[in-house]
Amino acid sequence: MARVCELTGKKAMVGNNVSHAMNKTKRKFDANLTKKRFYIPEEDRWITLKVSTSAIKTINKKGIAAVLKEAKEKGYLK
Repeated sequence: MARVCELTGKKAMVGNNVSHAMNKTKRKFDANLTKKRFYIPEEDRWITLKVSTSAIKTINKKGIAAVLKEAKEKGYLK
């Protein structure tokens, strides 16, 4: 999966560049993704995920185990 958050499923959106004269041309808003390693104490191992920065904030708040469980329920992880 290229340019898709592995936990939330966020991906690029399409919008417009709008000039001062209100001319509109298509553009792409990429998701703010970062490759990050997380330690899972239950399994005693490290995993590397490509996640959005908003997902990192959610992990800091809820914990990696809870976020991984939600992602599996929604079908973002196998």
